[in-house]
Amino acid sequence: MSALPKTFKAAVFTAQGAPAEIKQVELKPPGDRQVLIKVKASGVCHSDMFTRYNAYGVGFPRIPGHEVVGNIAALGTGVDSKFQLGALVGVGWTAGFCGQCDRCRRGYPASCPKIAIAGLHIDGGHAEYVTVSEEGVALLPEGIDPAKAAPLLCAGITVYNGLRNIKEAMPGDVCVIAGIGGLGHLAIQFANKSGFKTVVISSSSSKKDLAVRLGAHVFIDTSAHDSVEEIKKMGGAKVIIITAPDAKLASSLVTALGHMGTMLILAAINEPLQVNAVHLLGNAAQIRGWPSGSAVDWEDTVKFAQLSGVEAMVETFSLEDYEKAYDRMMKNQVRFRSVITFP
Repeated sequence: MSALPKTFKAAVFTAQGAPAEIKQVELKPPGDRQVLIKVKASGVCHSDMFTRYNAYGVGFPRIPGHEVVGNIAALGTGVDSKFQLGALVGVGWTAGFCGQCDRCRRGYPASCPKIAIAGLHIDGGHAEYVTVSEEGVALLPEGIDPAKAAPLLCAGITVYNGLRNIKEAMPGDVCVIAGIGGLGHLAIQFANKSGFKTVVISSSSSKKDLAVRLGAHVFIDTSAHDSVEEIKKMGGAKVIIITAPDAKLASSLVTALGHMGTMLILAAINEPLQVNAVHLLGNAAQIRGWPSGSAVDWEDTVKFAQLSGVEAMVETFSLEDYEKAYDRMMKNQVRFRSVITFP
């Protein structure tokens, strides 16, 4: 590996609500059990907004970014020998956790009360370098496209991990995807490749061709058809994945759940849902969320995507164009994930 520079370039939030500034930041050597990564790609997520507006109260300055792919540039003391200089690695949402609480011990570190979220509690990947504790680093297969792999570490894992943890759902069951965007375009692919009868609903027919290309077996245009009635004709949904932050949409689809069905809410919906409790009771149905995952889950997600052909659709930007990438993402103009890339 080449000698490390004294400083590196990064997109930095310095004040609440203000645009990110491209700044030179001091490069410090990794500490005990830390890994220094030279970033090749860093995905821009809606959650970058939490950093911009200090939603977690951690303050400024802060470098955002929690969909990071790069090569190991340096290792701190005590790092596991599986991590070698130059290895391709990834960092997602869960960049650190305590490892001692009941949630961690039971295998759910993404729900740890002391979680360290990349780009929120610690500096993230919209930079030439990022330093992360070893438990927050995933080993990735060589030969993958870093720009297309980066979104799998947040959007991808959120869909894949949430879906595979619904124990009642089996191949051949009906899986409905509501929303075709950054999460939705990956959800369609993961559902199809996992063997589900994949049903996509959208408010117009304009996305039908795209949905079918991505793997939809059935497309329902809600401007022309009653989606709940159409899903009921199929026997009800075993899974409904909500990928759009639309409380009205999610509420309207509850009665489309079949026996032992699960509504998996992956979008950050801030408004209350209206739920038909009688329908849930009569069908032993449920509504749940799923909080991303940890390094081993990122590895599983990338391996599954590589083997099955699941691929993120991305638009790439330079670090200097971070604000443009963020703006296109927030306005739902990007198709379908903005990714910052580095030479």
